[in-house]
Amino acid sequence: MDPRYDTLFYDGQCPLCTREIRTLRRLQRGRLLFADVHEQAHNSGTLPNREQLLRRLHLMTWTGEWVSGLPANVRAWSHTRLGFLFRPLLWPVIHPIARAVYERWADRRYERKYACALCAGDGDRLSQS
Repeated sequence: MDPRYDTLFYDGQCPLCTREIRTLRRLQRGRLLFADVHEQAHNSGTLPNREQLLRRLHLMTWTGEWVSGLPANVRAWSHTRLGFLFRPLLWPVIHPIARAVYERWADRRYERKYACALCAGDGDRLSQS
């Protein structure tokens, strides 16, 4: 990964996620790379574990800092001309509500998509794939 670019890690098996990534790819002004979590080697020790990456959107800044959840989404959109529309989600009055909504949605999405695989004993496949 080029250290001069932010890198957004996303769930490439989630239809909603891939739709948003397609839009971001089209609208971005450069300096944003995209990495499908399912295509990453997770034994390097430099990435959060696969479950963390799938539960929340993660972005690694060009300086190596990790940003996750709603702030990662806002930072990713800041690479587009529409970034100003997302900044208010981080304002002190709005952020706690927006974060709670995002986290509830993200948890439900993860549970619906991956919890059944974990319960059925496919957890090993999830951690290795």
